[in-house]
Amino acid sequence: MPIDYNQIPSPCFVLEEELLRKNLQLIDGVQKAAGCKIILALKGFSMYSAFPIVKEYLSGATASSLNEVKLINDFLGVKAHTYMPAYLDSEFPEILERSSHITFNSLSQWERFQSRVEEFRSVNPNHALSCGIRVNPQYSEVATEMYNPCVPGSRLGVTRDKLPDTLPEGIEGIHFHTLCENGSDTLERTLVALEEKFGDLLYQAKWLNMGGGHLMTREGYDIEKLIALVSTIRQRYDLQVILEPGSAIAWRTGELVTTVLDVMDSQGIQVAILDTSFAAHMPDTLEMPYKPVITGAHQEPVAGKPTYRMGGMTCLAGDFMGDYSFDQPLNIGDKIIFQDMIHYTMVKTTTFNGVNLPSIGIWKSSQEFRVIRSFGYESFKDRLS
Repeated sequence: MPIDYNQIPSPCFVLEEELLRKNLQLIDGVQKAAGCKIILALKGFSMYSAFPIVKEYLSGATASSLNEVKLINDFLGVKAHTYMPAYLDSEFPEILERSSHITFNSLSQWERFQSRVEEFRSVNPNHALSCGIRVNPQYSEVATEMYNPCVPGSRLGVTRDKLPDTLPEGIEGIHFHTLCENGSDTLERTLVALEEKFGDLLYQAKWLNMGGGHLMTREGYDIEKLIALVSTIRQRYDLQVILEPGSAIAWRTGELVTTVLDVMDSQGIQVAILDTSFAAHMPDTLEMPYKPVITGAHQEPVAGKPTYRMGGMTCLAGDFMGDYSFDQPLNIGDKIIFQDMIHYTMVKTTTFNGVNLPSIGIWKSSQEFRVIRSFGYESFKDRLS
């Protein structure tokens, strides 16, 4: 049954429970077949009201900040796999208490905090804590430099020339993350580079974290190749393999529901102004950039059809996305539905210009809509001083 958009406030992120479960079932099947562990990356999906659903299929999650660590502890009920480019002295004691795995971005970071890790282990012998190092295999097929962790001068991970022939004492894991919404063929080529540079260290490790970017829920993704690659690495080096996808969990599981506030002619271009913002609510569309799909619209202009540039409601001149054609002219009050807006979207919203954040809701399997949270003045005020 299609969603009844009359039940939904605007603007609003709407997660579809059935679609989330479908993704999680596929991912669970992969981890069982490959003998690996797949965990949720909060940087891509932090909708903690949906964590009870996630917990039915996945046993862990990864964090990139203390706040994400706390969210994992509080709403998934497990300790976090934690990685940060650099740790704060003031936060590190709590990171230790709340984590099962801690990955360090550099040897200098490990050397700085090693004694504190050892002291924590001695005082808390029943707390299983494993530490790893992030490596940079200097191979990535990510085209957009902003998302490529292997560009020259990258601050993410240690290159092979900086590591000794043996893993530093106290380091049990190796972590790499060089994919971004890629397929298993890209992973295959990445693993070749990883093994060429770090194969000797993999034999010494207890676990290998392959990071995120494994878009296994995308149509056409070669699942069997992923399973084979993970199984081969796991068996060859006799270690545990961990994957932490961000996009794959919530890929195509929901939309951003918006409304047309005005239609205006701007020097011959028809502009539809919406009750949302690309800059504040969909920043990835401008950063990547990419053009989001609108339900019922033609992705590119079609001659002879009503065509509009989609405009956001902030005063930023570049807060627009265009151009789309429609079969019928747009009118004030029409709903505009942006597809696939759950992953890497809600986590990046801002209140720039004091624009209200979109509400968040779930379209339940029972075909009912539930508003999880709405935002107003307090959400804007609390970010300021």
